[in-house]
Amino acid sequence: MSTTERPRILVVGGGYVGLYAARRILKKMRYGEATVTVVDPRSYMTYQPFLPEAAAGSISPRHVVVPLRRVLPKAEVLTGRVTTIDQDRKVATVAPLVGEAYELPFDYLVIAMGAVSRTFPIPGLAEQGIGMKGIEEAIGLRNHVLEQLDKADSTTDEDVRRKALTFVFVGGGFAGAETIGEVEDMARDAAKYYTNVKREDMRFILVDAADKILPEVGPKLGAYGKEHLESRGVEIYLSTSMDSCVDGHVVLKNGLEVDSNTIVWTAGVKPNPALARFGLPLGPRGHVDTTEKLQVQGTDYIWAAGDNAQVPDMVGRRAGNPNAWCPPNAQHALRQAKVLGDNVISGMRGFPQKEYSHANKGAVAGLGLHKGVAMIVMGKIKIKLKGRLAWYMHRGYHGLAMPTWNRKIRIFADWTLAVFLKREVVSLGAMETPREEFYEAAKPAPAPAAAAAKPEGEKAKAS
Repeated sequence: MSTTERPRILVVGGGYVGLYAARRILKKMRYGEATVTVVDPRSYMTYQPFLPEAAAGSISPRHVVVPLRRVLPKAEVLTGRVTTIDQDRKVATVAPLVGEAYELPFDYLVIAMGAVSRTFPIPGLAEQGIGMKGIEEAIGLRNHVLEQLDKADSTTDEDVRRKALTFVFVGGGFAGAETIGEVEDMARDAAKYYTNVKREDMRFILVDAADKILPEVGPKLGAYGKEHLESRGVEIYLSTSMDSCVDGHVVLKNGLEVDSNTIVWTAGVKPNPALARFGLPLGPRGHVDTTEKLQVQGTDYIWAAGDNAQVPDMVGRRAGNPNAWCPPNAQHALRQAKVLGDNVISGMRGFPQKEYSHANKGAVAGLGLHKGVAMIVMGKIKIKLKGRLAWYMHRGYHGLAMPTWNRKIRIFADWTLAVFLKREVVSLGAMETPREEFYEAAKPAPAPAAAAAKPEGEKAKAS
């Protein structure tokens, strides 16, 4: 930690907003003007739109994350969690990965904690569900799916085989539709290398409580996405939800019951619950309530943006909707982070701050290799694309939005190599328990059964 007397700008969270805001502040800041400190439980930022492709093996997992210390060499990066904030004293309590918690004073504060998976008290979900919010989950899902194919190919038990080849995805938004599209594509490719597993043996199920999927791209493209996935054999059940999944026995509200080893939960997100301990003004859904200048309501030294913030949508409000709020997506997060960084510098120097205003540019979604939907907004014109062209738009937009040229080049290199080389279909499930084999080899051998069975008197004589 810094021991200088310079004012400290504390950035809570190293995700999209935290990383870009810190970079912007460091870029605009004069030498020695302030200390920028970033606190996050992980030492890297994850570009979440690429998680489905990482789960499908189209992108190397390491290329989807950006190391904070490498990208922010002039900032302090602390690996830990901010557990409480004392606004009166301007002190945050940091709990590091190891050791005792300590207090960290600050002068300016940026809240960029992002969101966590929104779950419900469904029996069995905590034990059986797989999320899709982090790169660890994406890698785990890929290994898990391929491991299920290994099981199905090797067993003679029809019940075990059926359960292994049934894949249930809950949530039909971007995360759910893209993930099931990518994973189905991967499983279809992988099946070519298995003697006893064919695509027809697999069952992919997508469940959503809404009456449509992919609402972000509009009703027509959403309907196309649904028809496309169904043409690939994906069962889609709308206007229903999951009642329970105890021991992998999935029960849907519409009466469908299936057994599955794979239950992927992508049914939306909610603001990080830790915000409730910070004493900040929160909106009805737990977001930090901000002004149009990204300052937290009622403060002049705290800013917030991204998934954990309730930011007024000034474009929508000027169009006559007084309750318009910015949606929690990467498009807004990137632009909010830049405005936030500028406003922190302006606030520190006593200059006027600018409001955040951005018109929606559309949305893109990939549904597997060469498959996608895209809606491009150009003023009052909406261009709707589907199929291969939309897939190119999806990859092009997110490839260019990926932070740092280092990662951009690696991502495009992965895609280029994939044109000439076949997709990898190996499962590395043992990565989740890497010490298990060594432990089995190193643990003390059990006592011989014959010696263990001797009466006490005979054992004494033998000794």
